[in-house]
Amino acid sequence: MSNSSSIMGLFLLAFTDTRQLQLLHFWLFLGIYLAALLGNGLIITATACDHRLHTLMYFFLLNLSIFDVGYISTTVPKAMANSLWDTRAISYQGGASQVFFFFFLMSAEFSLLTVMAYDRYVAICQPLHYGSLLGSRACVHMAAAAWGTGFLSAALHTANTFSIPLCQGNALDQFFCEVPQILKLSCSDAYLREAGLLVVSAGVAFGCFVFIVVSYVEIFRAVLRIPSEQRRHKAFSTCLPHLAVVSLFVSTGIFAHLKPPSISSPFLDLVVAVLYSVVPPAVNPLVYSMRNQELKDAVWKWITR
Repeated sequence: MSNSSSIMGLFLLAFTDTRQLQLLHFWLFLGIYLAALLGNGLIITATACDHRLHTLMYFFLLNLSIFDVGYISTTVPKAMANSLWDTRAISYQGGASQVFFFFFLMSAEFSLLTVMAYDRYVAICQPLHYGSLLGSRACVHMAAAAWGTGFLSAALHTANTFSIPLCQGNALDQFFCEVPQILKLSCSDAYLREAGLLVVSAGVAFGCFVFIVVSYVEIFRAVLRIPSEQRRHKAFSTCLPHLAVVSLFVSTGIFAHLKPPSISSPFLDLVVAVLYSVVPPAVNPLVYSMRNQELKDAVWKWITR
């Protein structure tokens, strides 16, 4: 990045120039942010404090909630502050931090979702081998691998992105520092290295998504063999929302980073970014707990206490 860009920093997208609409955007994002913090905070507290939830499934859910809190906190608070104070600026260091933590938490969360799909597959389709395939040590190693994958991805993308000189100004058409929007400001072929890394990352994400879909297909086949219609309905109503959220997260994320410039527009980019960066962390607590009576009982017990 050129020295001028480093000094001036970056300018994020202003949702609107109308003050009333800026305040409306602030209150809307504040409501979503507080809902995400409340939902994930309750899950974290319940799983950490209730010894009945000290199992492998809830261990993964605890990590997912931690990722969700960090994921939405990387982008939304800055967007709310800009709307509240009618500003657009973000420092060079702040932009680099956003890119790093965004990729770190996004990559780690998707890696964990892949692990959770495998956990559900083994639990339902191979229950007799669950203890040998997914022991405590193996699950800790898989969770650590998710954290490590996120860190490696974030380090590579941040180093590549912020080593590219910019000559197309420093105004981004997005409410946070999104890598494709930063690459639009590049004036050299150096951006091809980061573009190639995005393609590789998207390919890995798509491969993980295929693994998740195949796992759920096997789960559905096993569920269909359950004689009880009530149990089949419960299993489908639990698994389908999970798959829907994962599909939304992956499809919009890949589309945002690989879509051709010919179909890019500020409104489309904004909608897609909200769908993969704001909606999943706010919806995940509801999806992963609405059919989980143990978790709901633990949360209610903690609240009443």
